[in-house]
Amino acid sequence: MSVESTVRAVTTYRLTEMKQRGEKISMLTSYDYSMARIVDAAGVDVILVGDSAANVMAGYETTLPITLEMMIYHARSVVRAVRRALVVVDLPFGTYQGNSKVALDSAVRIMKETEADAVKLEGGEEILESVQRILSAGIPVMGHLGLTPQSIHKFGTYNVRAKEEAEAEKLVRDAHLLEEAGCFGIVLEKIPAVLGARVASELRIPVIGIGAGGGVDGQVLVIHDMLGINKGFSPRFLRRYADLHEVMTGAVTAYVGDVKSGDFPNEAEQY
Repeated sequence: MSVESTVRAVTTYRLTEMKQRGEKISMLTSYDYSMARIVDAAGVDVILVGDSAANVMAGYETTLPITLEMMIYHARSVVRAVRRALVVVDLPFGTYQGNSKVALDSAVRIMKETEADAVKLEGGEEILESVQRILSAGIPVMGHLGLTPQSIHKFGTYNVRAKEEAEAEKLVRDAHLLEEAGCFGIVLEKIPAVLGARVASELRIPVIGIGAGGGVDGQVLVIHDMLGINKGFSPRFLRRYADLHEVMTGAVTAYVGDVKSGDFPNEAEQY
């Protein structure tokens, strides 16, 4: 019997319950129907339709070029596949920063056109007005602090964030502001483990880490990275659970060879 037929659907409320009882939360990205079906059936709690689709699906160097229309396409595909997991969709760069009305319009489009469960925004105090406006419409919001890839040109590097005391204290303040505004959870990316544990201990809402240590309430990875499809990315926080790059390359190479030799299709594979 599959996971989805035996376990009730994950909601934002259930995530808070999981934190309260000390149950870790699993989160992975997905961008298409077939992958999302596998991820959901395997029991992942939260599926993130990340703007990392810009990198792993579209081949861009950063997440900045992906559009709202592209995110809606990916999110629609994922939602059609999911029966259990909570589906969170990233608002892409330029659709919420500096204008809370645009932010609300962007979030409403995602919720109406994809039927996803929530949206995620990068930043703290500087985007608080957008967060509050989206929440005022009844749309669940997940925050994202630490390394925020949409701000890569401001940082100039993908190095660990919040190592200095001033930046660490700002991150803690921002986390509290997001919780007080009504966010149901926060992602912390690439920060010292001790800081991740501190934020998770101070907040009532779940804190999901990616390179934020084991003291947070759950973990998220990009699925192409953890499955070994993407070989060009090897940060310390990444654990590869498979080497699908090698498996897929071998399969395609064998297929090419069989076609060239005439071995495929054989008699049993014809009508």
